[in-house]
Amino acid sequence: MELHLIRHPRPDVAAGVCYGQADVGLAEAADAVAARLRPVLPGRFALHASPLARARLLAAELGTPALDDRLKEMHFGEWELRPYAEIGAAIDAWAEDPLGFRAPGGESAHEMAARALDWLDGLLAAAPREPVVVVAHGGPLRAIAGHLLGLPAERWLALDFACGHVTRIDVEDWGVVLKWFNR
Repeated sequence: MELHLIRHPRPDVAAGVCYGQADVGLAEAADAVAARLRPVLPGRFALHASPLARARLLAAELGTPALDDRLKEMHFGEWELRPYAEIGAAIDAWAEDPLGFRAPGGESAHEMAARALDWLDGLLAAAPREPVVVVAHGGPLRAIAGHLLGLPAERWLALDFACGHVTRIDVEDWGVVLKWFNR
């Protein structure tokens, strides 16, 4: 299976603001990003996306996506739309345990990864014959790619998916190949 992972276009949110599952708009036009990506995508593909606007709007420019809540970004609870400077020292607890920490009313990176990998398990079980394009967020894409590439969860944060770029991973019976990253 040819798997294309696309991070949504740059969001319309001030630098230094935590936005996770907050449904923010785009700072970059979805149609322009789609036009830039089309030449590197296959001619035909199954399309999946997060229902959050920043992913959904790009996906809609590429086709008719199957929307799935499991592809949403990590939920930061009470931290959503707050400046990191306002959150203060609580961020230190997150830095000490980036995978297990849960912001008040939110979810941990482990919990987010579990739902993203549940989505991936369903996709792999369906064994699609045509290429698959996924438009989602940095967190779920890190979990999906990191898992497929056999990286320990602690290393997934090193996979820095750029906004409005695509990564291709081929999943074969014999193994997984990273064809390109952030194209």
